[in-house]
Amino acid sequence: MNGLRVVPTWRHGQERLYVCLADGRNVAWYDRETGRVNILRDDRRADVLEALAPFLTGPVTVGPPPVPTPAELARLTLHPDDDLAPNRPGEALLIALDRDPGPARRLRPDPRRRALEAEQVTGEILDRLDSAGWHTLHSLPLPGGDRVHHLVIGPAGLFAVHTVYARKQRVLVADPLLTVGRRDPRPLLRRVRADADRASHTLTAEVRPVLALVGPADVRFTATPREVRVLRETELAGLARQGGVLKPADVEALHAMARDRRTWASGG
Repeated sequence: MNGLRVVPTWRHGQERLYVCLADGRNVAWYDRETGRVNILRDDRRADVLEALAPFLTGPVTVGPPPVPTPAELARLTLHPDDDLAPNRPGEALLIALDRDPGPARRLRPDPRRRALEAEQVTGEILDRLDSAGWHTLHSLPLPGGDRVHHLVIGPAGLFAVHTVYARKQRVLVADPLLTVGRRDPRPLLRRVRADADRASHTLTAEVRPVLALVGPADVRFTATPREVRVLRETELAGLARQGGVLKPADVEALHAMARDRRTWASGG
């Protein structure tokens, strides 16, 4: 045994295999799509190839990675357990349902599953913005047990997106109250603003709040909500069409900071 372990990660259906020391530091990674093994420590080349041997498919190119940007360097030093980028939309709900799926028969649908559907639909739409120079992180933990459902970082700035399941229901927005169908009104817009404020404080950058309604039959407003943008999920792609305020290097640096779990552990 050479003391190395292989840790797979997935992002948008693409797999990358990291080769780590016992303390979690990365010494190499294998990108299946490009067929390249990038080695950070040439003195461990033979050990890295030995560890990856069961996973290699076809011929590969082996060598040092391209000269990394500061943001890439920050990412490469992350322990896999601290990297939030592989989080799936609704990650926290998926874990909760796996631990406690609830009774097999219910009189009413499990609200967690509807909330999960909303986060998955929203997350899939936001993930498509990657090709336009955006990054989306999902299910970011805030101190105290709250979460930022989706954090979108791109040329137009940062957005904290909170999702609500509203399939075929009428929605009334009366800031700070939100009423979905026949359910009781909830002061949800207050929470959406608070989560964005906490994210702004943590990242030392302006984060704008967005409330995403998934599948509503109708949306009515008693007045324009303060600061919060309320959008149907079909309107979320419009975030990428706004004017640019961040340079690509700034987008990458903020993404590197936001994907680090330790950033959020001290935020708040």
